[in-house]
Amino acid sequence: MPDLSIEVDGLRFPNPFVLASGPPGTNGKVIKRSFSLGWGGIVCKTISLDNQLVTNVVPRYGKLTDRDDKKKVIGFQNIELISDRPFELWLEELAECKAEYPDRMLIASIMEEYHADRWVEIVERPQATGVDALELNLSCPHGLPERRMGAAMGQDPQIVEEVCGWAKDAATIPVWAKMTPNITDPTGPALAAVRAGADGLSAINTILCIIGINLDTLRPMPTVEGHSEPGGYSGQAVRPIALRQVMEIARACPDASVSGMGGIETAEDAVQFLLVGASTVQVCTGAMLHGYEMIGELCEGLAAFMERHGFESVAEFVGKSLPCFTTHADLVERQRTARREKAGTSNRDGMWKGDIAAETDSLVTD
Repeated sequence: MPDLSIEVDGLRFPNPFVLASGPPGTNGKVIKRSFSLGWGGIVCKTISLDNQLVTNVVPRYGKLTDRDDKKKVIGFQNIELISDRPFELWLEELAECKAEYPDRMLIASIMEEYHADRWVEIVERPQATGVDALELNLSCPHGLPERRMGAAMGQDPQIVEEVCGWAKDAATIPVWAKMTPNITDPTGPALAAVRAGADGLSAINTILCIIGINLDTLRPMPTVEGHSEPGGYSGQAVRPIALRQVMEIARACPDASVSGMGGIETAEDAVQFLLVGASTVQVCTGAMLHGYEMIGELCEGLAAFMERHGFESVAEFVGKSLPCFTTHADLVERQRTARREKAGTSNRDGMWKGDIAAETDSLVTD
């Protein structure tokens, strides 16, 4: 059997599959159950110092389904906020989870306001529980923008660099910065985080969206007292966008680890993120839709892929597809060169019946 473990930022993950921050890691009980099922790591639901400032609404989820099969979810929207459970309770549960599963990687997702002292506190206290790493949520696309939290921070490279600097100064464990996709160039904030010393980058968080309008009530969904707000889009529909941004971030920041996510539901999905530079992959919506037990199929599928290609370790193929990405101008030149070489070879062998001059002219005008 291939070795599914991988070392990232000095942390040994039994496998690269990590439950992402969100409902799947909503409390200590579900975190322990997830570890027992075999997940290599878990990022707990994002916590902040004062849970009394966090109030969720119902309903807060919306689905985009297949036109022909309404049971098949293509995209998923949520307007759920970060954890509304007490910070002190979270500290107790994080310590319990780590003590019970010392060989599994437990990562605390943290978010705070734009104040250095609050970031220092929310770094120091969770890391004292024994968690393996911290993930700075600089990318939640909805909720709490009035407190300059989440994507309100992550869209500004200067703020990203400042906040990551505060966190790194206080941290004694690896720090990952979670990137927002709701920006034209994802490499700007990523490079800022790396300049501040971030060990790793997580990408992507959800994409700001409107899941749809109810054509009977004419109200946006999910509808809360007749109203709604744009929320975070996830699920298989976002995977192509996530792959592109993970690729760009991995290429721009070769000295930082990358944890990729966005629409991962199968081992084949996950492998694509590994090939474009991610060392670990995170799953959230997939686990919500298919159950936490999906980890068994993910590990089996990854092992089968590795056996088929002769890879003995996951690290062997992390980023293996990155050199295959280039510019359109380079693609044009590569194709011209390939056609000329093919034309010349065929002519020498007496197999090519066309006119080389005409072929060359057509290449210039294509």
